Amino acid sequence: MELRPAISAGTMVISMVFLLISTTHAHNITRILAKHPEFSTFNHYLTLTHLAPEINQKTTITVCAVDNAAMNDILAKHPSINTIKNMLSVHVLLDYFGAKKIHQIRDGSALAATMFQATGSAPGSAGFVNITDLKGGKVGFAAKDNDGTFPSHFVKSVEEIPYNISVIQISGILPSEAAEAPTPGPSALNLTGILSAHGCKVFADTLLASSDAEKTFQDSLDGGLTVFCPLDDAMKAFLPKYKNLTAAGKVALLEYHGVPVYQSMSMLKSNNGLMNTLATDGARKFDFTVQNDGEEVTLKTTIVTAKITGTLFDEQPVGIYTINKVLMPKELFKAEAPTPAPAPAPEEAADSPKPSKKKSKKAPSPDTEDSDSPAESPDDDPADQTADDDNGAVRFDGGRFGLLAFGLSVLLGFSLL
Repeated sequence: MELRPAISAGTMVISMVFLLISTTHAHNITRILAKHPEFSTFNHYLTLTHLAPEINQKTTITVCAVDNAAMNDILAKHPSINTIKNMLSVHVLLDYFGAKKIHQIRDGSALAATMFQATGSAPGSAGFVNITDLKGGKVGFAAKDNDGTFPSHFVKSVEEIPYNISVIQISGILPSEAAEAPTPGPSALNLTGILSAHGCKVFADTLLASSDAEKTFQDSLDGGLTVFCPLDDAMKAFLPKYKNLTAAGKVALLEYHGVPVYQSMSMLKSNNGLMNTLATDGARKFDFTVQNDGEEVTLKTTIVTAKITGTLFDEQPVGIYTINKVLMPKELFKAEAPTPAPAPAPEEAADSPKPSKKKSKKAPSPDTEDSDSPAESPDDDPADQTADDDNGAVRFDGGRFGLLAFGLSVLLGFSLL
């Protein structure tokens, strides 16, 4: 008779644990808007500009959706995809504004930061939206760099998950001169100039010195490109190894730091697995593994693990990120393995101490110019020397599974009563 309450209480605990786990990523803006066909164009461009996955990564967000007629006003001007992304970013507020909060704004007005402001591309306060309680129960919305009028107002709440995401409808697009300013096409980007100005000058100079590698990067800009640039200190320390590579090896090493698709930071944080590079060529895979742990994203080869340390540029279709180490592919470098300990000499006593293990010198790489001066394997910590089978390792989120373990322990306690 006493077992039933224990099972019931334990079941409740486990249910609560799984509920918490399942709501870690509680919203999907694409699915929410898909239930409302009047927002189909707005929804389509959130996906096309890669704003949708960025919205889904936020834990507190408000999306000010506009209907298809309002979106047609934007598209009639034939803006570039980068400009559309900036304009829609103004409609994503980095705070929670449900219908009740909107109609009860303290002091009648509030300023909300937007995703456009967070990109760093908005000059001054241009990336803020003014929300003001107007006469007759209306609530007006306007970009901060607007002319002081309120071109749009609150229409209705579409869906709310307090205090995670609020999707509301506003009556029209929020004009913003800063967001609507034409953006240069990707092929016009000065890639090496951006790298040089933000702590990657050594890598940029090395890339400029390799016409083949530089052309590969430049030709990939329009179709989508993600660059992982080693910071100057890391690249300077690596140059002796780089100089020992053949001409083809040098090109491959540089191209190994580029991926022929666009990856925003939010996409990198949500995707684990192998990633091909500009150096990938048939059987010579030249790939690495992307792994994320919360906000930290690492790039793992069998030789070294590098961490993404910052964002230099992120506007579709180009993303540029800094990393703290040079990526070393297994196709060019081999990790050292310790030599087996030699067998004891016959005259040695059985209890004689065994000689210490020593690492053998690494065999010359097939991609080095001089067999007497091989490209050496890195002097990184043992933790960075990752075996091939580690690339498929599964990482567990300690927070979620720790919570599950707690729930199971409570269940066990009840069952023993």
